[in-house]
Formats: sequence, C-alpha cells, structure tokens
Amino acid sequence: MVAGHATQLQDCASAQPMVLDAVRRTWHRYGMPKRSSKPPPENAAQPAEAPPEKNPAAVALGRLGGLKGGKARAASLSKKDRSEIAKKAAKARWG
Repeated sequence: MVAGHATQLQDCASAQPMVLDAVRRTWHRYGMPKRSSKPPPENAAQPAEAPPEKNPAAVALGRLGGLKGGKARAASLSKKDRSEIAKKAAKARWG
C-alpha cells in the first residue's frame, strides 16, 4: 500500500466517501447510460395472456368430488392404515 493512501484508508468512514466520489466523477464525465430507442427484439418476453375461461359444469363436478373425497377415503381405510399415514406425514413434516 502506498504511504499516502494508508492514512486515508485507516478510517473506514473516510474510505466510503472516496469510493462514492469516484463513482460520481465517472457519471459526471460520461453521463448516465442512454436508453435504446430501438424496438424490442422479436423473441423478447411477451405479456402473459389471460387464462382460459373455466367450464362451470366441470368446476362443479370437481368441487363435488373434492367435498366427498377425504371422507370417503377415511371411511375405507382401517385404523391401522390411517395411523401409518399419519405417522408418515408427521415424519415428513417434523423430521
């Protein structure tokens, strides 16, 4: 390290303004980068399209099956099977 710079870099608080001053001088000399006036390329990301409308009949059927699915599955499982599933879920969640 050069002796003249050693005294300037000893204090961290005085080192930070030196870096900022260097950045300011660079921008002052060359200016901020200009925005391009060219149109975007063809392969540029396009805005997302609206999702397709859902069929109300299919939505109702899916909800109907979802409402009975858990109860029907629980009724068809034995107590031992339900216990094993619960132990597996607890192990996955809490390790």
